[in-house]
Amino acid sequence: MTRLLAAVLLTSIALFAQTRPVYYLLWFDTEDYIDPASDDAALRLATTLEKMGLRATFKVVGEKARGLEKRNRLDVIKALSRHDIGYHTNYHSIPPAPAAYQRILHPLEAVEEFSRREEPGLRDVQRIFGILPSCYGQPGDSWGPAANVALRRWGVPVYMDDGGQVGLNGQPFWLGGMLYVFNLKGYTLRPDINHPETLQATNKKFDDMVASLRAKGGGVIQTYFHPTEFSSTEFWDAVNFLGGNYTPPGDYKMPRRRSPEPAENAYKTLFEFVRHIQSIPDVQIVTARELPLLFENPVQRPSASDARRQFQSSIDMQGPYSAADQLLALLGMEPQYVDGPVARGQTVVLGETLSRILFDRAKLDAVGYIETHRRLPHTVWAGSQRLSLPDFAATLAGDDGGPVVQIRKGVTAFERYVAADTDKNYGWVIHPKGFAAPELLEQARLQAWTLKPARLR
Repeated sequence: MTRLLAAVLLTSIALFAQTRPVYYLLWFDTEDYIDPASDDAALRLATTLEKMGLRATFKVVGEKARGLEKRNRLDVIKALSRHDIGYHTNYHSIPPAPAAYQRILHPLEAVEEFSRREEPGLRDVQRIFGILPSCYGQPGDSWGPAANVALRRWGVPVYMDDGGQVGLNGQPFWLGGMLYVFNLKGYTLRPDINHPETLQATNKKFDDMVASLRAKGGGVIQTYFHPTEFSSTEFWDAVNFLGGNYTPPGDYKMPRRRSPEPAENAYKTLFEFVRHIQSIPDVQIVTARELPLLFENPVQRPSASDARRQFQSSIDMQGPYSAADQLLALLGMEPQYVDGPVARGQTVVLGETLSRILFDRAKLDAVGYIETHRRLPHTVWAGSQRLSLPDFAATLAGDDGGPVVQIRKGVTAFERYVAADTDKNYGWVIHPKGFAAPELLEQARLQAWTLKPARLR
């Protein structure tokens, strides 16, 4: 009987491992509004994938959508509409790029400026395609955290793109109230459409990714392209806006076109790659619109006692809970989404302790700020003295309830998930030469109070 039970258990484990969810995303940054050949490329991609029974996500630039409308390309609009529609900025590469204007603004002003510049394009995409875009992604690596607040206002729930500014173990995560599919590291795979002979090796890499994710309990793999890659041998924006230069519409230059045979090979390579994915049991091909349904509700209540133990060692995420989630629990507040602070505070106190009366007042001050602004304060006041947010959190965690509260230094360990190298992470050819945005990475570290893994249901 023991051997039989063991055999049944091993079989069950094997079956469970095979059915752990692996999801695959195919998306296209549909952005080239200069070369009409890219319209035909988008049309062919959309219609062929539809015939194959696959829905992709087409992230459309506002000017691209308006151009399709002006050129009366209703065939392209209808074909893309049968897939999922995302958003990819209003003008993409016309300067200034999102990171360029956000980096010089106060974080709250950056939110309003992002909205001013980008919402008109979102609404045009929504009007032309008849649906609110499911996701957003920045142009190139021009990422900034101000987008998160605007996207939440617009009802766009997913941030889907690639970049190195922030990441969490190569899988989706929550940041700034958004579900991020971003910086998937070893789980982003693009077949080389210029070298079809490498496809078999690429298929093997995909199989290895699937096996790796199944061993970890499931996860997400993504592939992305641009329709213009199938019609041209160079990017439309590098021809016209290299280094942040501005080219007026009347002077636009066309990118070099692919010749017919290489173009056919490019399409064939992608479609054969997709057929391989479709042949793998239990790999589910999904769109950005389906993603929020696949992950657990991010607003959950952590244990205050667990948060206390965590914060006394370092301020970090714990399981599915962000540092912000845990801080709210320590303050006795209801679980909810809040933004991170907009700056780094400074601790200025007389001595190494606070009286019970002053610290209790500081806790009330923190709760009142959060309830009013829906974000964490960078400074918590205790009368005329003040604590930085990390020091307040660590002191709160170590509070034993006595008449005197020992002030503790808080260490924000979660900041390790944000990149330090600005040159590497903002090296897009459309940015001005030498462009860097350390201010945006600093804002990312502050918003990482909200960072936590996205867990599959």
